[in-house]
Amino acid sequence: MISPEALDYFESSLERCLLCPRECGVNRVKGERGYCGAGVDMKVASTTLHTGEEPPVSGSSGSGAVFFTGCNMSCVYCQNYPISRLGHGNIVTPSDLASAMLRLESRGAHNINLVTPAQHLAGIVRALEDARRRGLRLPVVYNTSGYERPETMRMLEGVVDVYLADMRYSAPDMAWRYSDAPDYPRRNRRAIRQMFESVGLLECVGGVARRGLIIRHLVLPGGIAGTAGIFEFIAREISPRVH
Repeated sequence: MISPEALDYFESSLERCLLCPRECGVNRVKGERGYCGAGVDMKVASTTLHTGEEPPVSGSSGSGAVFFTGCNMSCVYCQNYPISRLGHGNIVTPSDLASAMLRLESRGAHNINLVTPAQHLAGIVRALEDARRRGLRLPVVYNTSGYERPETMRMLEGVVDVYLADMRYSAPDMAWRYSDAPDYPRRNRRAIRQMFESVGLLECVGGVARRGLIIRHLVLPGGIAGTAGIFEFIAREISPRVH
């Protein structure tokens, strides 16, 4: 379970948010909002059994996906724009979210899949603690664009079992042009290293992920993503065996 140090880290983020690479430093308790648009309250757009994730995550019964409102990137190709940038979603308490997780487990979900969760981690970790006390036994998947701080990932050790993380760009100018995140390549690689250090290679039971790192590479037209550079990084600095 989550350590007292980590709980303090996430609680303090509400008064000075440094959870992601934007490092906005806003005080959400006083009504300030950073780049992601998140306030002091946790917002969820939907909870559902998702059968369209990567096969080790969806398995045969589906992943228990929780789609969180807000995002620390502004991708021109975003498929979830109403959720990520327009703020669509409903305010939920940690207790509400814990109950939703338990309902997903009762419906046969293989895991709890936290989709774009960074901005709401203070509420998420409290919800997970509540759900575990109430009997939740599923592994937790952290589903991310990969624009993360390794310091935050380190605080999730013992909480997150599987990282489902994007690697999107090799070049800062492309990351800036298409996602308003020129430091994405550097930040992304640091975060991926920390994720791998925390959970290692993918481990599956019956074809379903129980622990480990899954990297998704978004292939963009015209060489925008810098695919060769990303694969070289993975092979040399993570593992040629990474999923």
